[in-house]
Amino acid sequence: MKLLYFAWVRERVGRAEEEAEAPAGVSTVAELIEWLRGRGPEYEHAFEAGPAIRAAIDKRHARADAPIAGAREIAFFPPMTGG
Repeated sequence: MKLLYFAWVRERVGRAEEEAEAPAGVSTVAELIEWLRGRGPEYEHAFEAGPAIRAAIDKRHARADAPIAGAREIAFFPPMTGG
């Protein structure tokens, strides 16, 4: 699947996107974030906000407990505020 990173998540990871395959047992957005955090210090820093990180699966906002099976694209971005 394609992983996309936006705003300060992108800056901390050091890339805008990448292809990745989550290991067996990683089946939700929250589990994917935990797996990504273990990929190195840049990912740990990018995802240290844990539940505050927002996600979209195939361009639709998704909750942390959303399943990722069959996803072609998952995007991660920091919480947004309105103005």
